[in-house]
Amino acid sequence: MVLFFTSTAVDPPATIYMGKDKVENEDLIRYAWPQDVWFHVDKLSSAHVYIRMPPTMTWDAIPQALLNDCAQLVKANSIEGNKKDNLTIIYTLGSNLKKSGDMAVGQVSFHSDKLVKRVHVPKRENPIVNRLNKTKVEKEVDHEQERVDRIKKENAEKRAIAAQNKKVEAELAKAREADKAARSYDLLFEVEEDPDAPKLTGKAIEEDFM
Repeated sequence: MVLFFTSTAVDPPATIYMGKDKVENEDLIRYAWPQDVWFHVDKLSSAHVYIRMPPTMTWDAIPQALLNDCAQLVKANSIEGNKKDNLTIIYTLGSNLKKSGDMAVGQVSFHSDKLVKRVHVPKRENPIVNRLNKTKVEKEVDHEQERVDRIKKENAEKRAIAAQNKKVEAELAKAREADKAARSYDLLFEVEEDPDAPKLTGKAIEEDFM
C-alpha cells in the first residue's frame, strides 16, 4: 500500500507519497518516476518520502515551503528521528537512487553523491504534520501498469509536440519561399505582355522611339 498526501504549501498543491512499509519501499525505489524526488532522514531509519513534481518544477528549485512539508513528514515517520531535534534530511532525484542485490530490504545508495541535497530540520512542527495527515489517502498501486500508462502518455505527448513542430516548420518554410519569390528580381521587373497588342518589328520599334 502507498500513502498519498497533498501539500497545500504550494499552488497548485503538490502530491507527496511514501511506502507503508520497507517492502513497499522496494517497489517505490524501482518504479520512481523521472519527476519524483526522494527524501530520507540522514543516517537514521525513516520512511521513504517522495514528491511528484509538477511539470513546471525542477528538483534543484523546489519551493522552501514544500521542502519543509516533506522534511517534517520524513521526521514524523522516523522512530528515532521523530524524538530528536536538529536533523538533516537528504533528498535527490528518484533516478539517482541505486539498488544492488546485496543490499537489505529498503536500503538504497546513490549513483552520484553530488546529486544529493540536504535540508535542516530544527524540530518537529506539529501544525505541518497534522495538516498533511488530514489529507492522507491509502491506495493499492499497480506500479507496473502505472509505469506503462505513464510511458504511453509521455510518448503520445512527444508525438503531438513533434507533429506540431513539423507543422510550424512547414509553415515557416512556405513563408520563406513566398518571401523569396516576392523579392525575386525577375518577378519585381517582369512585365506581363498583352496578347492582343500588335507585334512590332525592329524598324517599328526604332520608329516608335523617334
